[in-house]
Amino acid sequence: MKLIMAVIQDKDSNRLSDALVKADYRATKLASTGGFLKAGNTTFLIGTEDENMEEVMSIIKENCQSRDQLVAPISPMGGNADSYVPYPVEVQVGGATVFVLPVEQFEQF
Repeated sequence: MKLIMAVIQDKDSNRLSDALVKADYRATKLASTGGFLKAGNTTFLIGTEDENMEEVMSIIKENCQSRDQLVAPISPMGGNADSYVPYPVEVQVGGATVFVLPVEQFEQF
């Protein structure tokens, strides 16, 4: 058995959740915040048998695509203002960061 931890952008959260339910997989959703853009993320915890791993990974990949987005940079707080760029910058957001962990025991009460 494996525990899949998938950190995804909030915009992809409902689409992934619906796809997992449709494929009959259970998941726990946790609100999280990214460190780089300080934007909302959702972390999914998905427990699955080893033989279902590839299907779950495919569902995540199909529903969490990366895309480009313009973001306004945060002004420096007392730092060196010489390197501050005052105009929006295009960055890649979305997609999924996925961790797969082995599970020694699973109980449901």
